Amino acid sequence: MKVGIIGSGGREHAICYSLKKSNNIDEIFCFPGNAGTKKIAENININLSNFEELKNFIISKNIDLIIIGPEKPLVDGLVDFLEENKINVFGPNKIASQLEGSKIFTKNLCKKYGIPTANFGVFFSEVDAIKFLEEAKFPIVVKADGLAAGKGVYICEKKDEAFQATKEIFQGKFGLAKKILIEEFLSGEEMSFFIISDGKTYKTFCTAQDHKRALEGDKGKNTGGMGAYSPSRLESNHLNKKIIEKIIKPTLIGLNDLGTSYVGFLYAGLMIVENEPYLIEYNVRMGDPECQTILPRLKTDFGKVINACINKKLDSIEFDWHDEKSLCIVLCSKGYPDDYINNQEIKNLEKVSLKENEFIFHAGTKAQENKIFSNGGRVLNFVIRSNNFQRNREKAIKIINQIDWHNGFFRKDIGYKVID
Repeated sequence: MKVGIIGSGGREHAICYSLKKSNNIDEIFCFPGNAGTKKIAENININLSNFEELKNFIISKNIDLIIIGPEKPLVDGLVDFLEENKINVFGPNKIASQLEGSKIFTKNLCKKYGIPTANFGVFFSEVDAIKFLEEAKFPIVVKADGLAAGKGVYICEKKDEAFQATKEIFQGKFGLAKKILIEEFLSGEEMSFFIISDGKTYKTFCTAQDHKRALEGDKGKNTGGMGAYSPSRLESNHLNKKIIEKIIKPTLIGLNDLGTSYVGFLYAGLMIVENEPYLIEYNVRMGDPECQTILPRLKTDFGKVINACINKKLDSIEFDWHDEKSLCIVLCSKGYPDDYINNQEIKNLEKVSLKENEFIFHAGTKAQENKIFSNGGRVLNFVIRSNNFQRNREKAIKIINQIDWHNGFFRKDIGYKVID
């Protein structure tokens, strides 16, 4: 079986690595991939916005299945296009992808189907938003409606911060903005909850907790994710049932009422307040770096899982997980999430000898003339699986220090809630 993976990040390298171990997958293509995927797959540099060109390549290489990693191609309707051309694809269609493509779409779904979430308001001009913020209670959350690579959410402690966030969004920091979402700040503990669905059946796919803020102690700007651990310390059968009944099931019913079903990974970003789940946001794919953290815990053949989803036979698969805990630290380019310099050589990476249950997943990297260079804000993911979160973190930091990349930085406190 030939498989193609859309994307170039750490999530896609982790997916590629997991599929490579599968018994029924012979060849993998990555579009465009990175320096890590290049070692285990064929990287194809192609314009992902040109669906026709992508389709022609898939057909010419007789690729059996496409897995879409990042959100933009999903929101842009790549699944619908490939399905129309009789190409097997894993991921939600354009309608279902609005769960991530528009935060306001999701909020309205929550309102209609009684899904617990923070109280919110939608504002269509900067003037109206500022007028509301003048009288609002703080802290408060200001969000861009569309895709923003994990950076379009502002948690504002003071009015001035909220005014600035509103101004940045309406002035186009994350693309054309015709409306903005402002919601109450919920105080609790975050949790990432995943399911996988074939459109008929769904199963839970583990939990995690990521760290969005750039600096230690959860300070600094929001990023795409500085690290994660799995499972969440909040995970329990009792809480899982609440999440399924109050959040997941009503969402799938809502999509069904819109005339569509959900195929792929669905990631519910939750706030747990006094053991009650509230939906903060949906992502219509595996999280990054949660994917890199969760997949090393999966014992079941990942290729068989994806294939079962495509054939609507997920109910025939039983998941088997490693009991150990997993922790991921992301090494970033200095300056991220703001300005940073690309094309910085990472010299000592090849010297690292990984032991069992130690993983390095590439994200923003590229290979040139047998050397590896940085090619993005989040560059490398260091994942360790063991029985102890603290041991995981210590081992990951030790490997990062071995590489000694002077152009990078990382958080040394990933997992502090379950360690410190």
